[in-house]
Amino acid sequence: MSANEGGDAGASERHPNAEQAVIAVDGDDQEQGTVNRLDAHTGDGVRHRAFTALVFDGEGRVLLAQRAPGKRLWDTHWDGTVASHPRPGQTQKEATRQRLVDELGVTPDQYDDLRVTDKFEYKRYYENAGLEWEVCSVLQCTLDDVALDPDETEVAGRLWVDYDHLHEHPEWYRQLRLCPWFEIAMRRDFD
Repeated sequence: MSANEGGDAGASERHPNAEQAVIAVDGDDQEQGTVNRLDAHTGDGVRHRAFTALVFDGEGRVLLAQRAPGKRLWDTHWDGTVASHPRPGQTQKEATRQRLVDELGVTPDQYDDLRVTDKFEYKRYYENAGLEWEVCSVLQCTLDDVALDPDETEVAGRLWVDYDHLHEHPEWYRQLRLCPWFEIAMRRDFD
């Protein structure tokens, strides 16, 4: 799939991801410059930096977010709370704070323990639409205030799930169609 899927279509029909850059990295997460976000997710892909954040409440439940139907990859799949890519010059924590605000209306005054807990590399293809090839950091925090104000262009649904129960019985949640990076992060969190 090209950045301009319509062949001769004008720039106004380009996918919004074609206007963004992600940070290309080697297997050790060392920066290798930037790459167009759409190019990083099509063809053979380009390894790049990403994150997934798992947000908990005080009862040990994790907030799962269903990706909006308009997402190019893994649309309507259930994810950890937020996932994305830091922009050039942005730390994983800064990027996570921004995505929590943008996607769910969760502000930094609702938590004070945002931390990086893991990092892994994975590569997965999605139907005929593209792929993810990422060095993915995992961040976690616990909300003191669980009030949410979701952006429906980003998040189609929300579900608080007992994290231990989800890990112990993943087959009971199979109908949710979990995103691969969340499944990896969760498995590694219990190893």
